[in-house]
Amino acid sequence: MSKVPEGDWIVGVDIGGTNLNVGVVSFEGGLPLAVRRERTEVIRGAKFIVDRVIRMIKDSMREVMDENGVGREAFAGVGIGSPGPLDRKTGTVINTPNLGWRNFPLRDLVQNAIGLPATLDNDANAATYGEWWMGAGRGVDTLVGVTLGTGIGGGIVLNGELYHGANDVAAEIGHMTIDSTGRKCNCGNYGCLEAYASGQAIAARAIEDLDSGVGSILPELAGDVQNITAETVFEAVVQGDPYATEVMHDTAKFLGVGLANVINILNPEVLVISGGVTRAGDHLFVPLRAEIRRRAFQVAEQACRIVPSDLKGMAGIIGAVACFKREQCGRV
Repeated sequence: MSKVPEGDWIVGVDIGGTNLNVGVVSFEGGLPLAVRRERTEVIRGAKFIVDRVIRMIKDSMREVMDENGVGREAFAGVGIGSPGPLDRKTGTVINTPNLGWRNFPLRDLVQNAIGLPATLDNDANAATYGEWWMGAGRGVDTLVGVTLGTGIGGGIVLNGELYHGANDVAAEIGHMTIDSTGRKCNCGNYGCLEAYASGQAIAARAIEDLDSGVGSILPELAGDVQNITAETVFEAVVQGDPYATEVMHDTAKFLGVGLANVINILNPEVLVISGGVTRAGDHLFVPLRAEIRRRAFQVAEQACRIVPSDLKGMAGIIGAVACFKREQCGRV
């Protein structure tokens, strides 16, 4: 561990396949201030995304400095959460299917541009650690986090510490195989959980059956079949559309298969589910819990609380700050 950085504030960066989130958190914790949210716009390439993140960091820092009458010396550094797999030691994103990055030196690009120490961890690890530090998993020893967004990520906290595995690839929950001859995933494998239950997969599955003539209000809500997103499916579920409800129940079943495996293997006290897909609320959680009860060992299922995120879109920012504190300061 290098010299402990000094400062009252830490910037948290949460990079996703759809959105970029940046905010500033007090060294001792709290909700993020000066939050910035922008679209990732993957199609515009890695340099565009990093330049946008750097601008967002600078804007957030400037707002906190202006409102609190402090200078740059008040900032200890920047914690970054990014899709992986990645190498925390070198700060390199090895391969992220939903962004198209390979061997990308993300940490150093940000660190050099901002002029402050930076750390890099998996975005789902960060969100999980955020929930453990300040959210739905506060006070427990064993926690599993699952992020449902453009893709599906995971994080594991064991005895209060993030579990990274042998080389930072642990908890890739979205890439467990639930059907060995199933749908092709963006990672190149077939039958991954992510290929069935991520935001992208929910929309793709809905569109496929609509093309075969199934009746639904989804095309009307989206304006065009090809514009359907997971959010469109949620909206149709709320309006009582039978086909959208079927898609959501199937999504819960796919998730239940994967998460029952996780519960049987790790026996966690809490399983926190976060991300855009959770906006479906009970339409997702009721059938999901039922499927897990059907598949997991009863004693393991009964010991595990399955809950939505407490931090409502802020877990990634807060968790990136927690990861920075753990790596740079040896404590959270």
